Amino acid sequence: MSGFKRRRLIQTAFAAAVLGASGLAAAPARMGGTLKAGLTGASAADRWDSRTHMGNFIGAAAIAVFDTLTEIAADGSLRGELATAWTASPDARIWDVTLRDGVRFHDGGAFGARDVLASLALHRDDASGARPLVDTIASAERLTDHRIRFTLASGNADFPWLLADPALLIYPADRIPEAMARGIGTGLYRVDSFEPGRRFVGRRVETHYKDGQAGWFERVEFLAMSDGAARVSALRSGQVDAIDRVAPARAARLQDAPGLRLQRVAGNQYYGFAMQTGAAPFDVLHIRQALKHAIDRQGILDKVLLGHGRIGADSPIGPLNSYDAGLAAPAYDPDRAAHHLRKAGLSGLTVALGVSDMAFDGAPEAAALFADSARPAGIDIVATHDSSGDYWRETWRQAPFRATAWSGRVTEDWMFSTALQHGAPWNDTQWGMAQSPRFQMLLAEARSELDSARRAGIYAEMQHILRDEGGLLIPVFADHLSAVSDRIATPGTLGTARALDNARLAERWWRA
Repeated sequence: MSGFKRRRLIQTAFAAAVLGASGLAAAPARMGGTLKAGLTGASAADRWDSRTHMGNFIGAAAIAVFDTLTEIAADGSLRGELATAWTASPDARIWDVTLRDGVRFHDGGAFGARDVLASLALHRDDASGARPLVDTIASAERLTDHRIRFTLASGNADFPWLLADPALLIYPADRIPEAMARGIGTGLYRVDSFEPGRRFVGRRVETHYKDGQAGWFERVEFLAMSDGAARVSALRSGQVDAIDRVAPARAARLQDAPGLRLQRVAGNQYYGFAMQTGAAPFDVLHIRQALKHAIDRQGILDKVLLGHGRIGADSPIGPLNSYDAGLAAPAYDPDRAAHHLRKAGLSGLTVALGVSDMAFDGAPEAAALFADSARPAGIDIVATHDSSGDYWRETWRQAPFRATAWSGRVTEDWMFSTALQHGAPWNDTQWGMAQSPRFQMLLAEARSELDSARRAGIYAEMQHILRDEGGLLIPVFADHLSAVSDRIATPGTLGTARALDNARLAERWWRA
């Protein structure tokens, strides 16, 4: 369903889609066999507590073991997972959600409304990246064991989409600590073994509500592989069947390798640099504007991504969002950058930029190109290379200027609320009321605006504000590059929201 049709459904019908068991295709192949994948982003701090999840390794493992209320299909439409239907009041402020009946957790306990309420309440925690999404819920009432009424602080036509956030996993309400320790969910795979930061093994549950529609492997095994060359070697040797984050320099060689195929999926993933707008010198607008005109975006696209992406314009709303304003990127113009420095009262500027390949493939090279392009403007960018093996937990957001990368989000409110709302835990630019009260006001206004044309206008203004004033430098949107052995079959359409078919490879793929 296109973005326009999706919003038209919400605006005109306000009748939630009853989407069947999962909306997946009929069985494409026999069940059986093992899927082995080499994945990035693993950490010794990984747990089944979704408030802490970062990286593809724990993200893919968690979505195999647990379920969310809704899910993003490969074609970008919304499906029910543990929810089967949702209806809204005319102002989209009150949502009645119907839950799936007959579902059981891996330890045999029955799933119901109390589990949903307790699981969502976890994300009131200040440390959870999903806190801004849950904070929009003013109250949640259990109507029956399988019906919940959510009353929002204000109307939100995107609310069912937010329930697909991969952090909003559902745990059994009366034993959440045990479920987080052992991995007790309602997903297609129960935990067989889990070594944080190293290895996950899951085994297919005997019966599941997605039987005949998903979950074809008898066993899935995810291995932590942070080194790009090691991942490619493991795939070539047959040690694993699939890998994520193929570096662009290796993509062409894998594309032509016998028995392997490259997956190139264009989505809203972006690579860039985050300036903390609450910290000097990035609290000065002219400094931020100088840096926006000092970066050669085309050079990064050509030399770092090798063409596997598109130019970015410092707004995280990407080409697959419904309300992408199609901004023109700030031009690379050293003279204009120098002009902004003079407006800031400076004749030159030296800034430290923290980078790591853990942030995104080619981050050090992108920083070097940035330094080269900024030098003619009188800006000296000193790249500091972070050797931490856990960049996102230990380093990201810990310094005023850092490499950053996001997979993006399907809806504008989802993206803005998670990354740019005042006080959001994952707001890596410290963008808030002090920087742009107008932006924060528009965020609340757009959330409750149900007229599509008006909403488009609000989101367009917000994107212009970010391009012209914000702390995000987004030179490129980067394609998801993964690779898979011919031993594995995949659907014709792969999800674009996250790498590896929206991280649902264990669920959607099968043995060839």
